[in-house]
Amino acid sequence: MKGFVLAGTSSGVGKTVATLAVCRALERAGREVQPAKAGPDFIDPSHHAAVVGRPSRTLDPWLEGEDGMRRTYARGDGDVCVVEGMMGLYDGDTSTARIAAMLDLPVVLVVDAGAGMESIAATALGFREFADRAGVDIDVAGVVASRAHEGRHADGIRDALPEELTYAGRIPPRDDLEIPERHLGLHLGEEAPLPTEAVDAAAEGVLVGRLLELARRPRWLTDPSDFGPDAVPDDGAGGATDSARPTVAVARDAAFCFVYPSTLDRLRARANVVTFAPVEGDALPPCDGVYLPGGYPELHAETLSRSSALSALSDRAADGLPVFGECGGLMALGESLTTAEGERHEMAGVLPVDIRMCDRYQALDHVELRATRDALTASEGETLRGHEFHYSTADPDPDATFAFEVERGTGIDGFDGLCEYETLGTYAHVHAESGAFDRFVEQL
Repeated sequence: MKGFVLAGTSSGVGKTVATLAVCRALERAGREVQPAKAGPDFIDPSHHAAVVGRPSRTLDPWLEGEDGMRRTYARGDGDVCVVEGMMGLYDGDTSTARIAAMLDLPVVLVVDAGAGMESIAATALGFREFADRAGVDIDVAGVVASRAHEGRHADGIRDALPEELTYAGRIPPRDDLEIPERHLGLHLGEEAPLPTEAVDAAAEGVLVGRLLELARRPRWLTDPSDFGPDAVPDDGAGGATDSARPTVAVARDAAFCFVYPSTLDRLRARANVVTFAPVEGDALPPCDGVYLPGGYPELHAETLSRSSALSALSDRAADGLPVFGECGGLMALGESLTTAEGERHEMAGVLPVDIRMCDRYQALDHVELRATRDALTASEGETLRGHEFHYSTADPDPDATFAFEVERGTGIDGFDGLCEYETLGTYAHVHAESGAFDRFVEQL
């Protein structure tokens, strides 16, 4: 699979919209597109999936390691991969530039042209030449002009670019190409997808042929057979199951919507997976273990407080059913959840903690956890790398038991991984390549 990285000069320049337009343009040209996202984000990939119709892959060396990130790329489904970068090209210790270098993919720079013309070329050339100073081996090879008008504006940008920077098209300035925001960032793609006609119009300005000329197959991908698919065809909705394997129930609805595709792949490769939607009134299905991903339980707290699935989960957890909750899952497993408006709602009551929402984020970082005892996702002494981003604070019982000390990140007062019975709740999101879900299934 050939690919390229769409990177920004900074946050807010229109990378996500450019990625959607480029994906649509490539599909119109008859290509099978595999979208991907650099970094740990869940929201941008949901917009990719809404446009392309296939899950977007998460590419993050902190979460997955370099080899794991390459495996995730290689297991993609398509003939061209479009990787949306994070923040500005060189920002952060796991920057988009580093990810592009590890994947051996060229960079196409998205530059906000709303208030510039020839200066866009100067900006892009500076980003190309800065690679040597940044110490990363990348090729900034092309430019997409975001919020650029057609005609003289776009022509001026194109004509000013040096020959080593390919002009790959423009994204028009349209109000209907703005994705609405809320407290955890943008709305999800399934909640507020961009209008089809707007994405189609944006795709008209993309020069597909030039992007395909820039795309390349990574040199490390010498034998694709080394990176076979990790999943088996079992989606819990009528697919074949294996009675010799454990069954994992995964919550999937508007409250529990932050899950990496690789995580579902890994679970399905090792267990029978069934899904249930607590917000929609589903009962807890028969299972040997439960995974509650992150999401927006605070937006559905009243509904969750009446959920028969959470009530049943409380009883089953007390009987020793293994349950793993990440961030939103941790919040739902606690005693209570108080919204930012001060409304308190009872949750599952499995973990001895009360959660309160705040008006601004309380943690945002890659994290590293060290297990101080055997837990569902790690053995004592092992470390797990993950990511945390939440607007809540946790008030645990003074005698609460934690599985991890936080060596990087925030957690809960320097700890993470609340334990009760065989239940584990963490603020940290982890990726399948961390090995956490392999251990989880082994405990079932």
